[in-house]
Amino acid sequence: MTPANEKSGSFALSRPVHVGRAHLVVRDLEMMAGFYEKALGLKRLAHGQSGFDLGAGDRVLLTLTTRSDAASAPRNAAGLFHNAFLMPDRTELAHWLAHAAHLGLQFDGASDHLVSEAIYLSDPEGNGIEVYRDRQPSEWTYHPDGTVEMDTRRLDLQALYDSAPKTPWAGISPEAALGHIHLQVGDVPEADRFYEGVLGLKKMASYPGASFYASGNYHHHVAANIWNSRKAPSRTGAMTGLQDYELAFNDHSLLTCVLATLEGLEIKVDRTARGFSLADPWGIGLTLVAPQG
Repeated sequence: MTPANEKSGSFALSRPVHVGRAHLVVRDLEMMAGFYEKALGLKRLAHGQSGFDLGAGDRVLLTLTTRSDAASAPRNAAGLFHNAFLMPDRTELAHWLAHAAHLGLQFDGASDHLVSEAIYLSDPEGNGIEVYRDRQPSEWTYHPDGTVEMDTRRLDLQALYDSAPKTPWAGISPEAALGHIHLQVGDVPEADRFYEGVLGLKKMASYPGASFYASGNYHHHVAANIWNSRKAPSRTGAMTGLQDYELAFNDHSLLTCVLATLEGLEIKVDRTARGFSLADPWGIGLTLVAPQG
């Protein structure tokens, strides 16, 4: 089973559900906004007294806010493993890599996942970041049950760097997106029950201690692992890191179905200006956003 050959960047966003924006609570707002501007090339699209919206083109990818009582989240807390910024193609990934190398950014790792090529780093407050590009979906290997073959292999950073355009980097591509979000949770089977059973995503791959969920045959829009956070309790409100994130729906009927499931299970949902707000079993907030138009 192989989906139609589409541009890999648009493929992630054209599925029935995809990731919208992520929201981090930070301690030093100006320093963190400056890092994401300089290191990733995000642009300030809106700002207020308590925070900034940062994005690519006119699409908000990351909201940063601060609060005076926020304590630093411990490494083993439920919350963010990384936000994954999807470049539209390999040339854009290579161009960003050259920029990051010239800045002297320290990487946490780099991997070829068969479906994608990814580079990992952390922001100054320890929030994980992935910058990646997808291979064309026609190059992915799907199993008979609809799951996709993924692996973690060495990525040749030097070869990628050598392929970068020689022109100065002008910031993140306006076609860049938040392709997926990877969470730290307390229990993988419970995450399966919530992200598959409640939200209706499909488990596309499994690693020891992790599950990868997606909509519409993408490799994953959401991942959940216990590598640092086994048996983690629910997050508290006054904690830095991932406050909430958005799942944007391209299909009205699917959103209606998910909302009916939430109501049937008596899971609390609040109507907000952005959409339908709830929390996962570890207190990580998420908002279900209706299709535009």
